[in-house]
Amino acid sequence: MLESIAIRSVATYDTTGIEINGLKKINFIYGTNGCGKTTLSKLIFNPTDSVYAKCHLGWRGHLPLNALVYNKDFRDRNFGKGKIDGVFTLGQATKEQIEAIGKMQSELEEIKENGLKKKSTLEGQEATKLQEDNDFKEAIWHDIYKENEDDFKETFKGYMRKDAFRDKILQEFTSNEDALLTIEELRERAKTIFGEVPNILPSISAIEFKGILAIESDKIWGKKIIGKADVQISALIQKLNLNDWVNEGRNYIDEDKVCPFCQQQTITANFKQQLENYFDESFTQDTARAKELSEEYHRLSENLQYILEQIELQQKRNQDSKLNVEPFAAFLKTLISQFVANKELLGNKIKEPSRSVNLTSTKEQLESIQKIIGESNSEIKKHNDIVNDFTNQKAKLIKAVWKYLVESHRGTIAAFVSKQDGLGKGIDALQKQVKALQDKYKEQQKKIRDANKNVTSVQPSVDEINRILRSYGFLNFEIVPSKTESNQYQIHREDGSIAESTLSEGEATFITFLYYLQLAKGSLNEESITTERILVVDDPISSLDSNVLFVVSSLIKEIIKSIKSNVGSVKQIILLTHNVYFHKEVSFVDGRTPRNGDTNYWILRKKNNTSSVQPFGQENPIQSSYELLWKELSNSTKNSGITIQNTMRRIIENYFKILGKYADDDLIKSFDNQQEQEICRSLVCWINDGSHGLPDDLYVEQQDAVIDRYFEVFKEIFIRMGHEEHYKMMHKEQKENEVAVA
Repeated sequence: MLESIAIRSVATYDTTGIEINGLKKINFIYGTNGCGKTTLSKLIFNPTDSVYAKCHLGWRGHLPLNALVYNKDFRDRNFGKGKIDGVFTLGQATKEQIEAIGKMQSELEEIKENGLKKKSTLEGQEATKLQEDNDFKEAIWHDIYKENEDDFKETFKGYMRKDAFRDKILQEFTSNEDALLTIEELRERAKTIFGEVPNILPSISAIEFKGILAIESDKIWGKKIIGKADVQISALIQKLNLNDWVNEGRNYIDEDKVCPFCQQQTITANFKQQLENYFDESFTQDTARAKELSEEYHRLSENLQYILEQIELQQKRNQDSKLNVEPFAAFLKTLISQFVANKELLGNKIKEPSRSVNLTSTKEQLESIQKIIGESNSEIKKHNDIVNDFTNQKAKLIKAVWKYLVESHRGTIAAFVSKQDGLGKGIDALQKQVKALQDKYKEQQKKIRDANKNVTSVQPSVDEINRILRSYGFLNFEIVPSKTESNQYQIHREDGSIAESTLSEGEATFITFLYYLQLAKGSLNEESITTERILVVDDPISSLDSNVLFVVSSLIKEIIKSIKSNVGSVKQIILLTHNVYFHKEVSFVDGRTPRNGDTNYWILRKKNNTSSVQPFGQENPIQSSYELLWKELSNSTKNSGITIQNTMRRIIENYFKILGKYADDDLIKSFDNQQEQEICRSLVCWINDGSHGLPDDLYVEQQDAVIDRYFEVFKEIFIRMGHEEHYKMMHKEQKENEVAVA
């Protein structure tokens, strides 16, 4: 069954177009000429036409039915060529054969309904699965992607769409077996690998300080360097501890034999010799060695200090430095102060060789500095190894990041996978069931087609058309078999001449519609007589006189009854018309029931050359002016007294005076006695006065009491004139309509 129609960007339908939703078994669409009814019928007939590319037909269960469309195109396709195709029906079938086919049709319908239910359940499961997938996709996008985008954006390249990100998460959930790293480790590695492509870092030169430590530990510094003991003057020098003083003064003895100490010419050759003997070669070597070591210490310490200060300066400037600068700087500061102290001690030793000095060992500071440099070089090596193997390391880090993301949300992912797996299995099972029912449906259809082949005939449809033509006075033409071609028929006059070209517009329209109704019951193909179908009828009463209008409406109402009873192959009808009277007549089915759950109404309108549609649901919007008068009267509590007077006058005039040919006196004389006649006369005067003039103020003030009284008289007129049932029918109908609308 057709459930909805969307039509746009064609004829009088603009780009927004219209949507007709909630189509029922019976559908009435009223619209004036040119408002787009025929375009609508053409869309249903051939929705694949390119002009309807932006239109859509919504079929129940996505199962299109054969749409048999009656419009001007139908007449052009089937008439005007001098012959018409025969319509196959179950004409030759026995009662048992028809019942057997009917049973098979019922079984087919049952299979179809079961299939639609299964398909609906399947679509529900698929919708649930899709919703679960969308919810999961949104959740991980927010909780995983957005939360980690800043830290690991490089990981997400290629997966920055929700669908792709979901697929990647599920893939990593099932396949990633990498070791799990902490978020801190991942972020640290990401700084190197996910930032700009890093450069090779030069390693920090190792420091050499063995020479410094050797000098600091040399025994010369603790040795008292003094002269030879067996020289005559040694006793006095050593007793007075004048070694360094005499040795220093010795440098000032000149050739004048003047003593540098007392400034007298007391320096003899013998004294000089004793000094030379006292400060012998051993003394000279020791002092020379001490001086040499001191100078070497100064050179080595200054060079090392410079090197270390340069390392500190460079690493502070280098943002990629791997050196632990703070402890390095602290150790260096201590080392420099130790160098300063040792140099001062060495200076003292050189000046006073006889003094014993104890140098501070810089070993601890130097080894600490060396350790920091070593650790830094290890980190530099790791960094450079990563740079040298950057692509591989980047891939490993990306895998590690995905592993962390999956594990940190494993519960959510596992629950989703489990639920999707369950829904997937249920969907697979339902798909198999739907497929089995589809196969069973096709098999049943084949059985029905085979059964139809044996019992079908064209003649019954021809006989039925001719019978209807005769029944309604069309005696001067009929349908007869073609003399030259099988299953072809022609329209002949009484004299045997072909009548098609001489038919009046009304005759051609009527016989075309009769042919359409036979086609609705049967088929041009023997195999598809009982195939389910929908009827679309576009203005079938154009050019017909009033008598035939009622014939057509009567025939359509029979089809409507069959559809409501679910009898036959026609499952739905959509009737489009511009004729108010035909609309009212054809929509009047099964008494005056104002609403029916199988029926819906629409009005199609055109304004500024653009079509629009207004739905009315089960409420028939087309009523005669006479019915509208009764409806207005039923709303008397909402209307003024003047409006009620005019309404009563028009009802009485239409029903009694125009249709019944009664005068005012006839209405008045229907009452028995003089008093009642006067009351009726007052009503007639009241309604005429209220509808043709303006009441004075006093009259207006008495309206409530007057209206109630005259309502009683109005009803009594129908009773006295013998038309009480008409009053009850019209008054009851309008009241029921009010309740239904409320």
